[in-house]
Amino acid sequence: MRRLLPLALMLLACPAPTECPPCTPPTLATPAAEPDPEPEPAVAVTIAEPEPLTVTADDGHPLRLWRLEAEGPARGAIVLLHGRTWSGLPDFDLRVAEDRSLSLMHRLRERGYVSYALDLRGYGGTERDATGWLEPERAAEDLAAALARVREREGAAPDLLGWSYGALIGQLCVQRHPDAARTLTLYGYPRDPDARTSAQASKGDAPRVPNTEAAAASDFITPGTISADAIAAYVRVAMAADPIKADWRSTQQFNALDPELIPIPTLVLHGDRDPFDRLWQAKLFTRIGQADKQWIVIPEGDHAAHLEQPDRFVAALLGFVEIQRPGRPTK
Repeated sequence: MRRLLPLALMLLACPAPTECPPCTPPTLATPAAEPDPEPEPAVAVTIAEPEPLTVTADDGHPLRLWRLEAEGPARGAIVLLHGRTWSGLPDFDLRVAEDRSLSLMHRLRERGYVSYALDLRGYGGTERDATGWLEPERAAEDLAAALARVREREGAAPDLLGWSYGALIGQLCVQRHPDAARTLTLYGYPRDPDARTSAQASKGDAPRVPNTEAAAASDFITPGTISADAIAAYVRVAMAADPIKADWRSTQQFNALDPELIPIPTLVLHGDRDPFDRLWQAKLFTRIGQADKQWIVIPEGDHAAHLEQPDRFVAALLGFVEIQRPGRPTK
């Protein structure tokens, strides 16, 4: 009887069989599928571009000065001066497609430095003057005007790096204007300190010889130190910026160069495979009349070491720049 009781209770509670729907097992509700999330809108990546500034030289001639802002609070400013053949942006802001790793200006930006690149007369964004020629003393005064503009804008004297011919102009400038820069880097110095150039009389029209792709690739000497794509990119931008060679005269003015007269902390910097005689670099370094000096050789780099060994180059440059402090004695 005890076993029949639950069934009897069920029969009493259940309606008549004809009124009872078929019994079905209970089911759990299936939640509605959530819609796929909307794709995030694409965010455009803005790559900082150098800002073109105009500097007026002491004779009224306009000069192009390129400025790239620092990433974050600025730690200082560095002025870069190009060499004999090519202007500021091909030399110091080389881009291989979207890759900026060979751009010295972008490397400095990432390390917190404002960078400036000057185009001398007849280079890049700076027109020739009425003479059509450029002379060392004229270039040194133009550089002094650019350094003064940077100092006014940034609130302190900048550091100065000159590459190849730019190293000669940088040295001549600071010999004449000791307060124009905080430090001087002589990179790829191309002249024997004992050399003396005879006086030249270059009168008449400047020849305006076209540049060539072979000349644009000529600084990349050591195989394997830089990719073929990077060399091709350099040739392309160099030829676009500087299709005609700048014309120099009165290079006997370089005879005024005297390492003893360099008044500020100085770095001598070059690649170990640079074709310019290392004996020149040794003479230069030992004769600098400035106790605060360094000589650094970049392994596996030649005359374009900043493009071939960018990590080592930036480490050497900023290691020297950052150890200097305003007000530190220089003698």
